[in-house]
Amino acid sequence: MTEKQIVQAEKAPKALGPYNVANRFGELVFASGQLGLDPATGELVAGGVEAETRQALTNLQYVLKAAGSSLNRVLKTTVFLRDMGDFAKMNAIYGEYFNVDFPARSTIQVAALPKGGAVEVEAIAYLAK
Repeated sequence: MTEKQIVQAEKAPKALGPYNVANRFGELVFASGQLGLDPATGELVAGGVEAETRQALTNLQYVLKAAGSSLNRVLKTTVFLRDMGDFAKMNAIYGEYFNVDFPARSTIQVAALPKGGAVEVEAIAYLAK
């Protein structure tokens, strides 16, 4: 029987509330949304949506690696933007991290994100074999 396994990611920021940074179930990894937080300080990186997107995706890499997966194995992402006017800037950075075999993606404008963030990215991936 398959059971949920909690993922601990030492290099990624700690969860901001009562949730896990990721859970594994069977061959899948469900990664919680990652903000552009500096793991050392727990604060948003400076530099606006581009810097936050880069840091959020770096944090996501660390979470997926800790779970036994990687960005190359991401099936689906959801990107939350505080301002859809930042879509092109976010998309340019996103394209640096996902440049072949793109995952499915939804991008949603939201009223606010934790800590006043500009972007948050969550993902579903499969495990490396």
